[in-house]
Amino acid sequence: MKNEPNTHEDIKAIRKLMEESTRFLSLSGLSGVIAGVTALAGALLAWLFIDQTWSLAGVALIVLVISLSSAYFLSLKKARRDKKHFWTPVSRKMLLNLFIPLVTGGVLALIFLLQGNLQMVMPVFLIFYGLALVNASKFTLGEIFFLGLFEIVTGLIVTIFPNLWLIGWSVGFGLLHIVYGLVMYGKYGK
Repeated sequence: MKNEPNTHEDIKAIRKLMEESTRFLSLSGLSGVIAGVTALAGALLAWLFIDQTWSLAGVALIVLVISLSSAYFLSLKKARRDKKHFWTPVSRKMLLNLFIPLVTGGVLALIFLLQGNLQMVMPVFLIFYGLALVNASKFTLGEIFFLGLFEIVTGLIVTIFPNLWLIGWSVGFGLLHIVYGLVMYGKYGK
């Protein structure tokens, strides 16, 4: 009978080790909030420069760089705080699974942009970003999967109603990230 509590603790420890070896757990909820706020600020700038295609592309690029940088640095900080390694085989798999659909969508959006098919740019960004999140979710926290699904649905709606691209940007990259970040922050901490 005395061995039962130790057995239970041992099983917990083994489960934790297995989870850490198969999932990247250092994602920062705060980075989701920062990405969302940055996207909303970008949407405001996009609205101001709505008739200048290349200015819109510049705003989108700045939002992307700020969002990815904050995700990287805050997740690195969280990993260090939790005394975990950041660059592991699992984190590399997660990033590879994230970037293949993300880069593919970026190239496709650029093709549409260069062809003057502007109404397809935002849906492609949202859909492929959602696919990237769903793909990467196999190697990280499950909430990423649901964020990805919501991004895909938002992208499909913007495909049907292309004049709502700025609202799609605000919802998909702004509000969804803020909600996701707050959920992650509340559930897992910074």
